[in-house]
Amino acid sequence: MTRSTAEQIVDQARHLIMTRGYNGFSYADIAEAIGIRKASIHHHFAGKSDLAKAVVDHSRSLIHAQVEALAQAEPDAGAQLRAYALYWERCILDNSAPFCVAAMLAAELPSLPEDVAVSVRAHFAELTSWLAQLLALGVRQGSVTLVRSPAEEADAFMSAVYGAMLSARAFGEPARFGVITETLLSRTLALH
Repeated sequence: MTRSTAEQIVDQARHLIMTRGYNGFSYADIAEAIGIRKASIHHHFAGKSDLAKAVVDHSRSLIHAQVEALAQAEPDAGAQLRAYALYWERCILDNSAPFCVAAMLAAELPSLPEDVAVSVRAHFAELTSWLAQLLALGVRQGSVTLVRSPAEEADAFMSAVYGAMLSARAFGEPARFGVITETLLSRTLALH
């Protein structure tokens, strides 16, 4: 199935944000990569902030769908946490998503347009809420052990996963992500 021009633009912008950041690309980069004119991009996305917001919102909707599918396929909260970490490990190892687009944008938050910043903050709020609910469920199921409240542990878990992404990138060692997250999981998941 052929992807629409707007979908191709969003995909390319996502790639450029993950690899260069918001301030590291222009419409000219996208136009060259997909073989269209800059005016075609402006037809779909009037400004760069409109495009960046579409990228974040698209990522948020994908994550929401993946979380829903994961919950349906795996009722155990501990297994869902492991699956979440493994998802990112695969993305980093195969370079399909070497960094979370929202995390990359969060690093540039002070220079982002407000509408993009709002979408980035919403991503983090939704992710933290999901993790807190998942950790609380894991405690009830006996698959997760927490030292602090689920909300505090959710912040720590999310920060560790994103920190692992950053370490893997900084050291140029994609496998480092899995080592770090496995250490995190070994401290969070209850021993059976």
